[in-house]
Amino acid sequence: MKRKRRQQNARAARVAMRAAAVTKRPVKAGLLGGQYTPLSNSDLQQIHNAALEILETIGIADPTPDVIEIATAAGCFLNEHGRLCYPRKLVEDMIACAAREYTIYSRSPEFADVRVGGYHVNYASSGEAVRMYDSRNRTFKPSTLVDLYDCGRLIDTLDNLHQFGQTVVPTELTDLYVHDINVAYVAAVSTQKPCEMTFNDAENIAPAIELFDMVLGGEGRFAKRPFLSFGGCPIVSPLKFGEENLKVLVETSKLGLINDIAIAPQAGATAPAALAGALAQVTAEGLACLALVNIINPGCPMTFAIWPFVSDLRTGAFTGGSGEEALVMACCAQIGRFYDLPTSVAACMTDSKHPDAQSGYEKGITAVTAGLAGANRVLESAGMLGSLLGCSLEALVIDNDMLGVAQRVLAGLEVNEETLSVDIIRDAVLGPGHFLGQAQTLARMETDYLYPELADRNGLGVWEAEGSTSMLERAQTKVKQVMRTHYPTHVDAATDAAIRAKFPIVLDPANMRPGNSRWG
Repeated sequence: MKRKRRQQNARAARVAMRAAAVTKRPVKAGLLGGQYTPLSNSDLQQIHNAALEILETIGIADPTPDVIEIATAAGCFLNEHGRLCYPRKLVEDMIACAAREYTIYSRSPEFADVRVGGYHVNYASSGEAVRMYDSRNRTFKPSTLVDLYDCGRLIDTLDNLHQFGQTVVPTELTDLYVHDINVAYVAAVSTQKPCEMTFNDAENIAPAIELFDMVLGGEGRFAKRPFLSFGGCPIVSPLKFGEENLKVLVETSKLGLINDIAIAPQAGATAPAALAGALAQVTAEGLACLALVNIINPGCPMTFAIWPFVSDLRTGAFTGGSGEEALVMACCAQIGRFYDLPTSVAACMTDSKHPDAQSGYEKGITAVTAGLAGANRVLESAGMLGSLLGCSLEALVIDNDMLGVAQRVLAGLEVNEETLSVDIIRDAVLGPGHFLGQAQTLARMETDYLYPELADRNGLGVWEAEGSTSMLERAQTKVKQVMRTHYPTHVDAATDAAIRAKFPIVLDPANMRPGNSRWG
């Protein structure tokens, strides 16, 4: 027992020493990807040609009168079926003038800005699930505004998530204006990380920007350093515009805001079952939006977010955790690189309904492949369960651990005269016969190695002595601790009062400070 106690005390001392000595983590936002290229150059060119043929000869259905006027003035035309068609030359010209990168800013030096473009990789939450998971009872309940707030303040503490994207829908808010304004408010008060949200109505964008300007301390400040990107799904596959989200796309383009769209056909249902065909269709749908954005406002930032989802063809159900999903999302990142456009993909979309082994392997594989493919932003990357229908706080903290491993793979290693360590090897071999006391070992413990917060690496005896806990049990403890103590004050009281006086904020202030009954 004395020996075991000494081992535990020594381990605690080492943990404290490492925590005090950290100067640089081996993982960070914006690591470079692009090492995984499932498509050949010939494949990419064939997909590009097919997409242009689709746009010119099939076109996109249901353009609004406003879009018809804008697009036809630039050279598009309506075919005999009333579908909006894009000439090849026009599309290529719009690709050429499109923004190559953009930045979603942090509101605090504690967090990195999210740079979107090139081969930079960032991991973000999102998902807009309609249910929250109760891990103790293994049940789901409709998600609410306070659930979204809890997700935001938890993500505020998770180092390996670089952006807070809207995780759940406040299902109790049925008025679209109240809904959009309150989601914007939660994004502002729960974290200072870069954010993302979806708007249901284009008319709600201007008041949301007014709210963001109040948070930043003055009119026009959000436009100078936007900390949030504006999401939406302007295409309803196959090859049809969605009216409300199309209006959002037009409005954000006119204002020069970041168009953070997503286009998600389902292979075998709303896209061809042949994965190459699904890629050709979704590329055409993405280019249709890109061309429209740049017709309206050349160079306006837009995410080339083509997200073909995969069906289990035995049932027709969406299967976000499949190997096919990992493959096609990597292909989409590569297609975005082919055009040199800012990209996002969806990953970590487990079909499991519980944070279990299935969830772990599905999320881990897709997180690594998306990063290695060079996706600029990997969305849905933490917390989601049940093919995006549910969200779990425990899964958020577990997935944060997993994303650290994914980013460590992405970071690679440094090979030079110093790291090859020939002199250090000589000293150890001719001296003590080991490297435990080497200055290099101590210096690189933190800069080269990443240590998980929840994953258990102890010996069997230590694990048993500490309660033989499972990963989920450790996650439950972590969630409860954060939920009881971390109530951010990112917006000062006077500004919060002014926002509440101007907008219909329904999040109860009592749920935004310690001592409420929700978490004990």
